[in-house]
Amino acid sequence: MRILVVDDDERIARMLLRGLTLEGYRADVAGDGDQALRMVTQTAYDLIILDVVMPGVDGIEVCRRIRAAGEMWPILILTARDQVADRVVGLDAGADDYLVKPFAYEELLARVRALLRRQRSGESATLRFADLSLDTSTWQARRGERSVESLSPTEFELLALFLRHPHQILRREQILEQVWGYDFDGETNVLDVYVGYLRRKLEAAGEPRLIHTVRGVGYVLRQE
Repeated sequence: MRILVVDDDERIARMLLRGLTLEGYRADVAGDGDQALRMVTQTAYDLIILDVVMPGVDGIEVCRRIRAAGEMWPILILTARDQVADRVVGLDAGADDYLVKPFAYEELLARVRALLRRQRSGESATLRFADLSLDTSTWQARRGERSVESLSPTEFELLALFLRHPHQILRREQILEQVWGYDFDGETNVLDVYVGYLRRKLEAAGEPRLIHTVRGVGYVLRQE
């Protein structure tokens, strides 16, 4: 698996390069956003670890441009900003996960493994509920005859989880573990952000809501 590390802090970049190589990954390093954008046009990466604050083109803009180009590689954002609004900006730009600096290297590895595991997992099947369908080989979702806007890797995993458990109330902790693959801080709103993304895409043409909030518990896929 090939990983691109994008960080202008040479100390952090060297640490990540050394650690990822020891874990058996092929790792490249870009020192700024411009270099990263050049590198992703030349190499297909399995995952990108992307710092936010960099001179020139920052990490958020790099993420936006990668997604605008149609590339769906998992992106893990590194940020020194611990405010909810800052995290949401990264997720809105198309990132799949974020990690606040300073971080424990073991946690970064756990998140890398979780993202790569989701990237590798592929099943040839179409999941269906009501007028919603998801082709798990092409990641294409449909509401009736309408093709839903392209899903990010995280959106795909989240929707697939709901479709595999229709009518079943899924607890927040259960969803976070199944989709993100590790324990989140109880205050995180990343799940709510991604449910919002899915709802906007699934209801873009005025279709009835299928993913419902169960207050204080989690979410459920059902018709009302």
